[in-house]
Amino acid sequence: MDALANLLDGPRARGAFLLKVVLDPPWSIHVKDEATLALVTMTRGGGWLMPEDAEPMRVNVGDVVIARGPAPYILADDPATPPKVVIQPGDHCTTLWGEPLAEKLGLGVRTWGDSLDGSTMMLIGTYHMSGEVSRRLLDALPPMVIVPAGTWDSPIVPVLADEIVKDEPGQSVVLDRLLDLLLITVLRAWFARADAETPSWYRAHGDPVVGAALRMIYNDPAHQWTVASLADATGVSRATLARRFTDLVGESPMAFLTDWRLALAADLLQEPDATVGSVARKVGYGSSFALSAAFKRVRGVSPQEHRKTLVAQR
Repeated sequence: MDALANLLDGPRARGAFLLKVVLDPPWSIHVKDEATLALVTMTRGGGWLMPEDAEPMRVNVGDVVIARGPAPYILADDPATPPKVVIQPGDHCTTLWGEPLAEKLGLGVRTWGDSLDGSTMMLIGTYHMSGEVSRRLLDALPPMVIVPAGTWDSPIVPVLADEIVKDEPGQSVVLDRLLDLLLITVLRAWFARADAETPSWYRAHGDPVVGAALRMIYNDPAHQWTVASLADATGVSRATLARRFTDLVGESPMAFLTDWRLALAADLLQEPDATVGSVARKVGYGSSFALSAAFKRVRGVSPQEHRKTLVAQR
């Protein structure tokens, strides 16, 4: 498993919100849905992305916008066009005054806008995930990213455009997986850019020694890893691994292992049938007491308190 795979290994899209939007100018949409992550793919025409605290950015056909929530933003045909539509939390579409617009602007299955022949077409997919396994990668992204059309190549967008308007058994699962594929493809293109500020732990995957150690931690977090066992598996001394790992990742191997285990535990505790004991065994702790002590020490709350917070947020 690698750094990008971790993003979708845990909190993958489950019942994600997907929509095809077709509009004629002038149009302006104020997105205030508080989604954790959103993808906007411009398949026809173009527009402008206007983050709350940044300059407007041009979005051309073939470009993909990655918006890391929950900050609001505006999509419009022109920066001067005032918002006419608001996407509220829960993916409810309203006027500026809160009047519902879903029926008025509905154009068919998962299709919304003012004209099927509109000069602008976008595919929108949003994740409302609360998992923490992907937090390292999400925190590495700027609030708004535009991946230009010429920097990535994938057949996923035409397939998603065809599937998004279908209403067949299991369609939501098909769309979730297509959205996952689009996300991972676009992220891979973004992090390959020379000007992308990739985090140190991501760059460390390219190191033959530290990258191998990271993959072992990711692939088998329940194993009783030590610096000695990781060093032996990577063919270097303990001192060499410890120094190299800390220099490249920014923390020691054991600190990274603890953080990864607790991130996994935080995700697994969302499952309704999971017990603290069963989660402890899956992430490398010998007992519920050992996991609880580590969780409390690092995160300041017990696993039970963490679970109660997650339930209250749903």
